[in-house]
Amino acid sequence: MSINICRDNHDPFYRYKMPPIQAKVEGRGNGIKTAVLNVADIARALNRPAPYIVKYFGFELGAQTSISVDKDRYLVNGSHEPAKLQDVLDGFINKFVLCGSCKNPETEIIITKSGDLVRDCKACGKRTPMDLRHKLSSFILKNPPESMESSKKKKKAATASANIRGGGVSISDIAQGKSQSSAQASADADGDSDDDELARQIHAAASKLEQIEVDNDDWAVDMSEEAIRARAKELRAANGGEDDEMSKLEEYGEWIIGEEETPSDVELYKKAAEMDLLQESKIACVLAQVLFDEDIVEEIPEHAAFFKKLFVSEDFEKNFLGGIERFLGLEHPDLIPTLPKILVQLYNSDIISEEEIVRFGTKCSKKFVPKDVSKKVRRAAKPFITWLQTAESEDEDEDEE
Repeated sequence: MSINICRDNHDPFYRYKMPPIQAKVEGRGNGIKTAVLNVADIARALNRPAPYIVKYFGFELGAQTSISVDKDRYLVNGSHEPAKLQDVLDGFINKFVLCGSCKNPETEIIITKSGDLVRDCKACGKRTPMDLRHKLSSFILKNPPESMESSKKKKKAATASANIRGGGVSISDIAQGKSQSSAQASADADGDSDDDELARQIHAAASKLEQIEVDNDDWAVDMSEEAIRARAKELRAANGGEDDEMSKLEEYGEWIIGEEETPSDVELYKKAAEMDLLQESKIACVLAQVLFDEDIVEEIPEHAAFFKKLFVSEDFEKNFLGGIERFLGLEHPDLIPTLPKILVQLYNSDIISEEEIVRFGTKCSKKFVPKDVSKKVRRAAKPFITWLQTAESEDEDEDEE
């Protein structure tokens, strides 16, 4: 049996059909889940990737999802009747499938150069926009349809900024703790907390660039690809041309992004060893930005053993927290309120020491993100920092007694 893709259309001869949703509730108690059995068939009928549909269910129902394309297994946490899922699917079809003009489902998703999402209708030829405010839009931008895969790879080759958590600069810059605004600020000698050698090198190189103009202490940098390459060349010259370390980190990050599925911890470790990056603390900054998605709180414990094996010094911990700061502040500002939960996971899993967490949460820095972003992110850590300090003082009182 098939049903009309647009269920508002009751014409029995309507040519656009899809199978009705089949779902099965599994487990019980807190572990109850709903397996959507025929997502792949529905996805083919709608000409949309199956993960888009399941992610939409998760966003609309406020539930965690599990997606395994290879095994054709798609789960939504909680108990959901097929009729309820079918109603939710109608919303997906209206917002992300049907043409906004003629209501025909013969559309493809196009990502424009300006980063907008549009439905390109093959029936009427019009392009109608999709709502970028919906969470699924962000997921689509980060996971383009297969038809856009070639352009996605081109984008990676030119710059990793569209795929790494952070904009406007390459993984090399990310590994050095630079963002577009922080690269500007690195030339500012106001004596902030960035007093490490790398920051001084960046300052020395940036001060020579002709593209930088000063106006009342506000820095403006030409961020065209040509200018970025010129600055990279200048920075390499300032460092004696030794940029192998940065290119390796960039390659490592792009390798993770380029895989269809996130590599396992064993694969991540082996690749880092193969590329001689196990002793490079900046790898932690890259990992923090490429391994996680919106479910970061649940995903951190899954990699705990890997992080504990890799993080052999406090420099790794600092860089990892810096990467988290970029991930939240530049790519997922809506997730900033979850920072206390993230820190709880890092603390309970013994990934990051209490001292580093307290230092991170009590002192802002422009090393990884612009200073205003750093303030916003690190301010969100206050509840957990307060709890840590309160717990510590209570322990001291008990010891005195």
